[in-house]
Amino acid sequence: MVLSDQPNDICILRLSAIGDVCHAVSAVQAIQKHYPKAKITWVIGKVEATLLDGLPGVRFVIFDKKQGKTAYQALRQTFKNKQFDVLLHMQVAFRANLAASCIPAKVKIGFDWHRAKEAHSLFINQRIEKQQDAHVLEGFMGFAQAIGVPSYEPQWQLPVSDLDRKAAVQYLEGLKKTVVIAPAASGPERNWVPERYAEVARHAHNQGFSIVLTGGPSELEQCLVCAIMKHVDFPVLNLVAKTSLKELLCVLEQAALVIAPDTGPAHMAVTVGTPVIGLYAHSNPARTGPYLYQDYIVEVYHQNLQQQYGKSSDQLPWGRRVKGSQLMAQITTESVIAMFDRVVKEKKLI
Repeated sequence: MVLSDQPNDICILRLSAIGDVCHAVSAVQAIQKHYPKAKITWVIGKVEATLLDGLPGVRFVIFDKKQGKTAYQALRQTFKNKQFDVLLHMQVAFRANLAASCIPAKVKIGFDWHRAKEAHSLFINQRIEKQQDAHVLEGFMGFAQAIGVPSYEPQWQLPVSDLDRKAAVQYLEGLKKTVVIAPAASGPERNWVPERYAEVARHAHNQGFSIVLTGGPSELEQCLVCAIMKHVDFPVLNLVAKTSLKELLCVLEQAALVIAPDTGPAHMAVTVGTPVIGLYAHSNPARTGPYLYQDYIVEVYHQNLQQQYGKSSDQLPWGRRVKGSQLMAQITTESVIAMFDRVVKEKKLI
């Protein structure tokens, strides 16, 4: 469907996660370019808002899931006596669906039937067009196109301050060409083996690169980095739990290359044009991989999909996940080093 009337007051609903809000930004900024006079309100998660704070022309309303019922009550109160022209409901999680019920809008556009889950269909009255084998970012493109935005190449202008950039420069002072390893995903089963991260880091160090480890303050991330450091006998800068998200974005921008599993910093790197080697086992990288660097993914997803279901990805529902706590261990050090050497050569990083 395509909205018949030009929208002047638009609400975006995408609460999480970091990678997904990065994908959504490209759609929001395409909408702004096409409808420069439209007012845009974005209902977003608390952590994600810290990355996008200051995004030009966007009013953020923070939904803090930790507040439980209070978060929904606050949302209703915020939008009391308000009526948006259109709500772009970009998340199928039940929590987001309940949030959509608190946002008054004449038109509520959601995902097509194929992607609608967790009662998503009960909270919308129009749908984006069905897309064949779409990346998550392309799904968000569908929302922009549903309100009349022509096809576009994704671009990003994420807001960072001079202080953020200065902090990144200070963190990286004295380092040569930087390889950033963001080793931790949201769940331990999606993380690669610590000693293999260290082996790839050693290979990069021997090629003349400086190595930087990044991540957040969670116990999972800090434990993983500690495990990596036990296998390191060369200089490594450990920035885990030391940067804000905006500072991290600036660090990624200055990097020559990023190595990461399916995690937010991989997609943050895409927004600033830094090449990413993505490590994937559980989800289809064609759907969730670093959007501009699909050719640089090292994956064992497809072989495990075939093993678990006896079918290929084009014979199963798009985005079907595979299960297993040790799948990432199937990614060999040699395959990642080979990809590293390929990226270095193709991007002329040496």
